[in-house]
Amino acid sequence: MVPLLLVLLLALILFGAGFALKALWWIAVIVLVLWLLGFVVRPAAGGGRRGRWYRW
Repeated sequence: MVPLLLVLLLALILFGAGFALKALWWIAVIVLVLWLLGFVVRPAAGGGRRGRWYRW
């Protein structure tokens, strides 16, 4: 009975970690796309030159 519980617990942990890593990959891809879009659609600053799209 104990080995069966250990196997089920291990499968649950691995499934949870796999799902979390997959979700983190999707979040990373979305952030990367937004970051790259920021370089394309940045607003014009004073003097006609293109400014930074971020504040820092």
